[in-house]
Amino acid sequence: MNLEDVLQDAVTQGASDIHFCSGQAPWVRVQGELCQISQRQQNAQNPCWLTQVLAPYMEKGLYAHFLEGHEVDFSFCASGVGRFRANVFKSLTGTRAVLRHIRDAVPSLAEINAPQVIPNLLKNSGLFLVTGPTGSGKSTTLAAVLQRINQTTQQHIITLEDPIEFIHTNQQCLVTQREIGHHSKSFSHALRAALREDPDVILVGELRDFETIRLALTAAETGHLVLASLHTRNAATSVERIVDVFDSAEKALVRSQLSEALIGVVSQTLHRPLHSNRQHAVFEVMVATPAIRHLIREGKTSQIHNAVQTGAAYGMQTMAQAMQALPT
Repeated sequence: MNLEDVLQDAVTQGASDIHFCSGQAPWVRVQGELCQISQRQQNAQNPCWLTQVLAPYMEKGLYAHFLEGHEVDFSFCASGVGRFRANVFKSLTGTRAVLRHIRDAVPSLAEINAPQVIPNLLKNSGLFLVTGPTGSGKSTTLAAVLQRINQTTQQHIITLEDPIEFIHTNQQCLVTQREIGHHSKSFSHALRAALREDPDVILVGELRDFETIRLALTAAETGHLVLASLHTRNAATSVERIVDVFDSAEKALVRSQLSEALIGVVSQTLHRPLHSNRQHAVFEVMVATPAIRHLIREGKTSQIHNAVQTGAAYGMQTMAQAMQALPT
């Protein structure tokens, strides 16, 4: 049994993630729940099998980095099965890997039931955030946003990802995709370079560190549309996360910058209704209205939730309101 056979079995079951543990049959996550795949996959239970089958998909430098004891991220295409994002690491019980299946076709905003206000937000320059916990579909939402821009505008899109997930082809836009660690040393290096590459739209896979956040704010302030993700659960905590990265002496200036640069925050989670066997993305939406900008500038982030709750006229909704609107 080779890797492609295991992955094909998992994808056929509708798995979003496949967990490989040395010496065990693989586990799969289907509609949010983990279960072990068929025990007939005997090869996958061989302690050496996982390292052997994944090695050809890793570049030599990446493989050497893994052998030195580091966890590694990369993406690859399995023949006849599709594209996967991989994280490979060592643990107490041996080598482990988590692979996420990436759909071949980039979904549309309509297909993921994204908030209807998003296309209007994309007409502006500034910072647009998609937030949520790991596995909530942030990458899919950002891919759908890029697809919308690619089909309806004529711009230069630069994506900075770790690793590259969805593949975007030139449609109305010119698309440049760069992978951190392969095409550039870090998000901050790639973002600094992107500002000299005539961009209109810049996708930053994740705002991880101080320098990347600073550069993203600068790009958003200077007339670019910057799309980025954060591991935060709502708009208020997203604002706090960005501001808290900076020293106390800079916080007031950063709040002012963010109040001007931010155009919206979409926070999401996956929810499976009681009588359904499928998960659906549910979205909280914050639009940077003058009132919201004032709250950010004054550091009154605790009041953002109330502003979102009463902002339906601007397309805003809280997560609780989004949940209540779901069909039973």
